[in-house]
Amino acid sequence: MKNRRLDVNNPQPACCTTTTVKAGSITRQTAYANCAFNSQSLLVIINIVTKLLDAPHRRRITGLVLHEKGSMEPASLENLCVLYHSANYIVVNKHWDIRIDSKMWYEKQTVQSQLKHRFPELADPGTYYGFRFCHQLDFSTSGALCVALNKAAAGHAYRCFKDRLVTKAYLALVRDIVAEEKMALDFAIGKNTTEGKTHMMCTEGTDGCENPKTCQTELTVLEYGEYDGDPVTKVLLQPLTGRTHQLRVHCSAVDHPIVGDYTYSLRTDNAPYRMMLHAYFLHIPLENEPIHVTAPDPFVPTLDSKWAPQRCVNVLEDLLKNILTKPQTEIQDDPESVHGRSSPVESEEQQAQCQQWLCEWNLD
Repeated sequence: MKNRRLDVNNPQPACCTTTTVKAGSITRQTAYANCAFNSQSLLVIINIVTKLLDAPHRRRITGLVLHEKGSMEPASLENLCVLYHSANYIVVNKHWDIRIDSKMWYEKQTVQSQLKHRFPELADPGTYYGFRFCHQLDFSTSGALCVALNKAAAGHAYRCFKDRLVTKAYLALVRDIVAEEKMALDFAIGKNTTEGKTHMMCTEGTDGCENPKTCQTELTVLEYGEYDGDPVTKVLLQPLTGRTHQLRVHCSAVDHPIVGDYTYSLRTDNAPYRMMLHAYFLHIPLENEPIHVTAPDPFVPTLDSKWAPQRCVNVLEDLLKNILTKPQTEIQDDPESVHGRSSPVESEEQQAQCQQWLCEWNLD
């Protein structure tokens, strides 16, 4: 039986939904009783629960309880949005509240499980997850995600990514007013080895920064406005390289962290229901099947009433035309990260290279 949302404005006996936290998992229990809740008691419960949870689960709970009327429903097995489907590839619009895959027993909802639910006949038992993801998106990032349906297709996509032929563009809401209409962000990024921050990346020169590598991001201002009363800027981000958390680190480095980025705001920006980063555009120039998709813009007032645009600076469609006609900037990489051309047939060595490549192309 479906859980019903508590109506805090109607203190009549209703379905009482509770959230139980144990050993990192979240269990929702439903009991029918003469329960009367008011808004104050509900907020007390939410505050207690969210203090016990880590950041991803905190966003999940607040998103579920406080934003049911908001821009997007919580992730489920059924709400997989397919943008493109052929015999070789599927491109989905990844939800903002779901991982691509997971080995954790309590992570029942992933993009992999959504795909198995929708397309059970396409799952490959010869792979660990059943599907070959051509690139990565972080847990809190939404947008275009490409999946290869066979080894040959995965090999062709791999070469496009490895040779930096793929074009990607992200939409984001960032804190405060970005004064410059266009910015070229070129901070080298490395692993943060500082105690308590080993899950993060950092810019070169930061204490504890290990093995920083060259990376570049182009930022273009789209609109100025407010989010929940605070000044923000809507931007288009084009990564010219692919480093772990590159876009998040680069925005934070210029003092414009992405709205809702709990990690790179040093655990202070936890009010928004999600991190406002979206993989909007993906172009993979495959020889026999070029893929060209856009994932609908979620940062519009009709979907999220807290976002109030006030002044348009650049039109998104015009910027995309310029991106497609402009040659991709050549970035010199470290010699050890450049490999020879791969074959569509995956050897053990190529599989290892591919795993390294997937880590390098975790852009968000």
